[in-house]
Amino acid sequence: KKGYKFIVADFSSIERVVLAWLADEKWVLDAYNAKKDLYTATASQMFNVPIEEIDKKSPLRQKGKVADLACGYGGSVGALVAMGALEMGLTEEELKPLVNAWRAANPNIVRFWWAVDNAVNVCVKQRTRTETHGINFIYQSGMLFIVLPSGRHLAYVKPRIGTNQFDSECVTYEGVGGTKKWERIQSYGPKFVENIVQAISRDILCNAMQTLKNCSIVAHVHDEIIIEADHQLSLQTVCEQMTITPYWAKGLLLRADGYECEFYKKD
Repeated sequence: KKGYKFIVADFSSIERVVLAWLADEKWVLDAYNAKKDLYTATASQMFNVPIEEIDKKSPLRQKGKVADLACGYGGSVGALVAMGALEMGLTEEELKPLVNAWRAANPNIVRFWWAVDNAVNVCVKQRTRTETHGINFIYQSGMLFIVLPSGRHLAYVKPRIGTNQFDSECVTYEGVGGTKKWERIQSYGPKFVENIVQAISRDILCNAMQTLKNCSIVAHVHDEIIIEADHQLSLQTVCEQMTITPYWAKGLLLRADGYECEFYKKD
């Protein structure tokens, strides 16, 4: 509107920090709370190099970045290739050691994947309730429910134990697959962790929107809120309000950043 501006603000590294918070990967949380660049901190942890020796243009930071983006939910060599690892100059021989280095640097996250995998499998096999890392898993009325810290439920239709391409047991459920048709979908620990982390990140966004309900929120994109505001409302105020931690996420520190503009754009 005439005389108004857009305030565009988003959360900083929301999925990475939620994943670390759930898994209690302390070094990630410490780096985040100290306002360190997380890709630089990851490279420092992976390659045992002091963080002060890695800058934004360092090849080590690039390796840390692509590993963070590809490996957080169980991704391996294929995920690195999909994230453009070869285009950035890495060789195929470097990819598997990079995956191994990331997993060695994030042992609690790796343990979290397989704790969730076990909890889901036991829940579906025994048609019972299980719990790990503050997340509850319930089998009820032919459905698998994952209960998030917010109390919201993720639902998986007609779960059962099946066999994956490696002849190992896995949980399958019915849903819309890659063909955009209703089919039986295979899943496992890291994939359920991805669902959990992204859902919690969404709940945090919704909590921020409730906190900012007196503002004119005209859109939201992933972890970003777009507000139409008069010139008295400051970007700093919006970011401060967004970082108020929900009551159900004790110990999770949040950061937000953004910009002001006359027309919506990507910064």
